[in-house]
Amino acid sequence: MSERFRVVPVAAHESAFGDETDGDTVFDAAGVCEGERAERRGSVPILEYSREPNKYGDGNPRESSPFIHNTDDYKGTLYDGKNMALFEEEMDSNPMVSSLLSKLANYTNLTQGVREHEEADEDEGAKKKTVKSPQMGTFIGVYLPCLQNILGVILFLRMTWIVGTAGILESFIIVSMCCSCTMLTAISMSAIATNGVVPAGGSYYMISRSLGPEFGGAVGLCFYLGTTFAGAMYILGTIEIFLTYIVPSAAIFKAEEKALEAEAMLNNMRVYGTCCLTLMAVVVFVGVKYVNKLALVFLACVVLSILSIYAGVFKTIFEPPIFPVCLLGNRTLQNHGFDKCMKTEIIDNETVTTRLWALFCDGPELNASCNEYFSLNNVTVIQGIPGLTSGAISENMWGTYGPAGMMVEKDLPSVPAIDSSQDKDMPYVLNDITTFFTLLVGIYFPSVTGIMAGSNRSGDLRDAQRSIPIGTILAIATTTIIYLSCVVLFGASIDGVVLRDKFGDSVKGNLVIGTLSWPSPWVIVIGSFFSCCGAGLQSLTGAPRLLQAIARDGIVPFLEVFGHGKANGEPTWALLLTALICESGILIASLDAVAPILSMFFLMCYLFVNLACALQTLLRTPNWRPRFKFYHWTLSFLGMSLCLALMFISSWYYALVAMLIAGCIYKYIEYRGAEKEWGDGIRGVSLNAARFALIRLEEAPPHTKNWRPQLLVLLNLDTELSVKHPRLLSFTTQLKAGKGLTIVASVLEGTYLTKDTEAKQAEQNIKSAMSAEKTKGFCHVVVSSNQRDGISHLIQSAGLGGMKHNSVLMAWPTNWRQSNDPQTWKNFIETVRETTAAHLALLVAKNVDSFPHQERLSEGTIDVWWIVHDGGMLMLLPFLLRQHKVWRKCKMRIFTVAQLDDNSIQMKKDLQMFLYHLRLNAEVEVVEMHDSDISAFTYEKTLVMEQRSQMLKQMQLSRTEREREIQSITDESRSSIRRKNHSGAHGSGLNNQISQLDEEKQEEAQLIHDRNTASHAALNDKADAAPERVHMTWTKEKFFTERNRNREQNATMAVRDLFNMKPEWESLNQSNVRCMHTAVKLNEVVVNKSQGAHLVLLNMPGPPKNRGGDENYMEFMEVMMEGLNRVLLVRGGGREVITIYS
Repeated sequence: MSERFRVVPVAAHESAFGDETDGDTVFDAAGVCEGERAERRGSVPILEYSREPNKYGDGNPRESSPFIHNTDDYKGTLYDGKNMALFEEEMDSNPMVSSLLSKLANYTNLTQGVREHEEADEDEGAKKKTVKSPQMGTFIGVYLPCLQNILGVILFLRMTWIVGTAGILESFIIVSMCCSCTMLTAISMSAIATNGVVPAGGSYYMISRSLGPEFGGAVGLCFYLGTTFAGAMYILGTIEIFLTYIVPSAAIFKAEEKALEAEAMLNNMRVYGTCCLTLMAVVVFVGVKYVNKLALVFLACVVLSILSIYAGVFKTIFEPPIFPVCLLGNRTLQNHGFDKCMKTEIIDNETVTTRLWALFCDGPELNASCNEYFSLNNVTVIQGIPGLTSGAISENMWGTYGPAGMMVEKDLPSVPAIDSSQDKDMPYVLNDITTFFTLLVGIYFPSVTGIMAGSNRSGDLRDAQRSIPIGTILAIATTTIIYLSCVVLFGASIDGVVLRDKFGDSVKGNLVIGTLSWPSPWVIVIGSFFSCCGAGLQSLTGAPRLLQAIARDGIVPFLEVFGHGKANGEPTWALLLTALICESGILIASLDAVAPILSMFFLMCYLFVNLACALQTLLRTPNWRPRFKFYHWTLSFLGMSLCLALMFISSWYYALVAMLIAGCIYKYIEYRGAEKEWGDGIRGVSLNAARFALIRLEEAPPHTKNWRPQLLVLLNLDTELSVKHPRLLSFTTQLKAGKGLTIVASVLEGTYLTKDTEAKQAEQNIKSAMSAEKTKGFCHVVVSSNQRDGISHLIQSAGLGGMKHNSVLMAWPTNWRQSNDPQTWKNFIETVRETTAAHLALLVAKNVDSFPHQERLSEGTIDVWWIVHDGGMLMLLPFLLRQHKVWRKCKMRIFTVAQLDDNSIQMKKDLQMFLYHLRLNAEVEVVEMHDSDISAFTYEKTLVMEQRSQMLKQMQLSRTEREREIQSITDESRSSIRRKNHSGAHGSGLNNQISQLDEEKQEEAQLIHDRNTASHAALNDKADAAPERVHMTWTKEKFFTERNRNREQNATMAVRDLFNMKPEWESLNQSNVRCMHTAVKLNEVVVNKSQGAHLVLLNMPGPPKNRGGDENYMEFMEVMMEGLNRVLLVRGGGREVITIYS
């Protein structure tokens, strides 16, 4: 095979990794080749358990090797062969695999201890309209709206039933828990609301700006759903009052049998509720101003109703109202189908049966067949409202829970019937649902919601930061007093059987709380009816605006359509969606079933208000300066805990569903939502958690079991500041699989003052490439005066604390030979030296552009050539790669090299056992590389390399000297070739090169090695023929020696040359010859075994200690990797990264 040189014009300047960049980088070059890594202080203890920690490098503790004891006996004796000369200097710290496996039984391991930015508001929705100066004060703006929203349907329709079922004591506990929850939430809300201006949006705005867009969107939507279902609850309450107490005859569906009455009532609720919802939606659509004008009327209804209740209660002290209740035995009767509570009566001295008799007997005759219980027990009449001083409080102190269908009974003596099968058809007052304590909590809680009404009006207040806390807390205190007093007063004034009669059947269908009011029950009935109507309208008004605010924030992409509306800003589409969701609540048709649903959503909202306040207080954010001072993080935490407890007390399955909905919304916003930076508390939590974790990590390096490659990826950029090798990012993704730390970095030459724009653009381009390649990590662009210093700074300072890189990934400088600047490969070699000095692992990918992208590789192999042991990186990397779908089908093969004195069979067995303990599945093969004579090809390769090295040094001469030398050499070469009469391919090739140089008249020129494409196998086939070559040097004396050498090409002459060293061979550096011999022999066996592998992993020998032969090192690497497609050179960081222990 012929080895030729040619003169080519200089094309471009290249970067540290062999890729072209802009700018000039000037370094010094020096040294000779020894092919080894930079000198380390100390050595690695190997192959025996040792508890004495070794100091490695600059004094940092290095984990003891788990393999063999540190002995010096082998130094200089085990590695005196020529085959491993390239790794010779590293044997002190990285043992040969054969030595490692020979004492594997002693394997052990030592235990070791482990953007904030501002976003322009103008991009976040429409600009707010200028409004007139607000004039509302605390009483009108906060106190009354909160009072109106808190007092509502539950108080009028369910409060008496809750007191009768749970008893005064437990009802007091229920009310206290719920009111305490809202009071604590109000304290937290007051702190948040007074920490700056709260625009319209109320709780949503407070939560989202305090907890971030993910929590804000999730909780905001939950609050929206709660408000919407509250509208459904108020509408159902309105219809219940209308059909049960105002116009019972308006029912469309009527049950002929008692068992079907409940179902008929639900159907009536659905029909009338849908009609009512439609009417209210039309009113809201036509104009909200009408709703606002009616608000005062609705508020007056609530206040008058409350006052009539208190007036009626105190009137019972002097004159209890007459509401007789008829009991049969101890059972309460529905007072609908009869007028007198007696079985018979005497009319005109004749005993006749009453209408009550007809309900229990087959006929009006005295001897008719009657219900057994009716026959055995008498009827009695009691007062439903005995009065405040009657002593009923003691009777109603304890609860009476029971299943659905249980009769409402009084504690009186009675005679039980043997046959009770017909009781369900009799006109008894029954439980319509199964009752228990937690159910009552869920039903009652909506009666304490509505505390956000004041904060929702913050834009209309004269002094919001003063009015919101005072008005809200006063409203909650007022309603708490009302509720607690109602519990006691109802229990003390009303008989227990009437309290447990949910629909007032025992008092002739009157609203139970209405029987207590003064001057008439109709005050409460009409007042509660209009109160429920007003609350429903306000819910249908507020919920669409809340949804519109969320949509306009842009954090939930699929809701953007609901941000639009009419020309005046009315949320038309949001109103439509609200009506549809509200209709789903109406179709449930049961107030008792809807109340726990909205309880969940409101409780979740309150929970996050408390969480936001607690976080901001604990984090001590500089911006956390609320004017409201009466708060503490313990109160917020208590409120949060109480909210969570109430959620699961009310209904654990509803709580899980609400959390699931909120979680799904959270993940959706996190995955698809627009990025927002609102200075939220969650970011503060993340920063504090990161700081805490980093401090903990810095206490000690990670244990071997926790080691994973934390990558610093060094990228090259082209003239457009785009990533040159995006496949390097693909490989990073495949290696990391989203785990651990990845820092993607690059260097720009220049000063930061002049290159700041380019640096930002480069960083943006890298981030785009990372996104396209699905690489998760951080991006860092450094501007430095030269490439070498920039890379050095990155290696030293990238990362933070314990989250620093432990591995460097870079691309092999492919075109380093063609570069006109030696700094191209010198920067690369210096990078290798600095990673070694920093005890970092190094991964160098050759032909990285041919690495797979996202396409899955078919079945093939990942071949590992384990030559020296430097921590186990070679075995760990294929395992990590195979976790990714691209490499999953590839099998792992491990090759190791045996010397002449090694037992290759035993080595294979030991290696198989080692892999078994490591839980790695791989094929094992031991390749024997016996000492052999150094071939002529190796000598010629070395000669060519050294001549090229001389030429590269001469390239440092001045331009005039270089031109003179080139002309002299070319003239002498031409005359030499003419005298030898050897005008073959080489001569013509040289003439072509010279003519090309003359024609182009380039000032810069370089004489480089033109590699032939034939493989080593072809070279070996021609071993009997000496390679044809033309040697050209930079000195005339050397040139004349070359000219006089006869280059006959026949087998006889080639054999004679092998035994008689050529004169120029004798002057070669024997160390270079041995290194080249190692590279050639390794390349032969690697190409023979792994040419078809998808990826080949090789131990990377370090550069020479003396820098004079750095260019020779690059040649050694090229020879070692020649003929291989995808190669990953691996250089360990000086610590163990894999262990057999669990």
